[in-house]
Amino acid sequence: MDTIPFWKMHGAGNDFVLVDDRDRGFPDDDPAFIQRLAMPKYGIGCEGVILIQPSDTADFRMRFYNPDGTEVEMCGNGARCVARLASEIGAARPEMRFSTVAGDIGATVDGDQVTLRMTKPFDWRLNGQLEIDGNQHPYHQVNSGVPHVVMQVDDVDAIDLLPLGASVRYHPHFAPAGTNFNVIQVTQKDALKVRTYERGVENETLACGTGMVACGLIAGKLGLVHAPVHITCASGDVIEVNYDDDGEGATNVTMRGPALHVFQGEFPRD
Repeated sequence: MDTIPFWKMHGAGNDFVLVDDRDRGFPDDDPAFIQRLAMPKYGIGCEGVILIQPSDTADFRMRFYNPDGTEVEMCGNGARCVARLASEIGAARPEMRFSTVAGDIGATVDGDQVTLRMTKPFDWRLNGQLEIDGNQHPYHQVNSGVPHVVMQVDDVDAIDLLPLGASVRYHPHFAPAGTNFNVIQVTQKDALKVRTYERGVENETLACGTGMVACGLIAGKLGLVHAPVHITCASGDVIEVNYDDDGEGATNVTMRGPALHVFQGEFPRD
């Protein structure tokens, strides 16, 4: 039987199937196959499928697919996992640079901890108003590799995230691509709690790397916290987000957190 070797990994509870596709043998033009890989019970089950492919300009190219088979620009927790795996299989050294749809990402691997040097955030909007079910909701947004909306709340655990997240994700204001959605709670002057509804997963996830970066950036811009920001996600893991505020936006954005192995295996092509 023809099979595809894979690694199952997670970053702060955000889980992925990773494939070394430097020989370009993976059927990346087959969304149904990617959906089957990502499907719990029938496949391996994950919140994203990640490929390591050749690059002419960097150590390798990272391709990221949501469980619905769509390719998206970037995934922060997935990028930490792919950096660790790439260093272990010889696709890159521990200090590396890899390409994504969002741009080049730098990474430093230190055991199971990985620091990412993120792309420059853009598409900032602070203190906007979003109408949902006849009510006005204050919101903020930034693209930290993918688009994110952030709302501040008093208690993230008290929020009914799924209906609110879906309403924001599919809101006409963000059509046609939609957006990811995060709620934040300030716990200290350098700390946040965060919950995230992810586009493409269409559910709450235990962690979202680009979401935590977006939350740290937005909270800093609003004067709620100072960098480095220590962000606790739904899994209980803590991610450190650091940056320099340049007035107009932010530069030198980094994220540090875990990238852990779960298991290895092979998946049938047919």
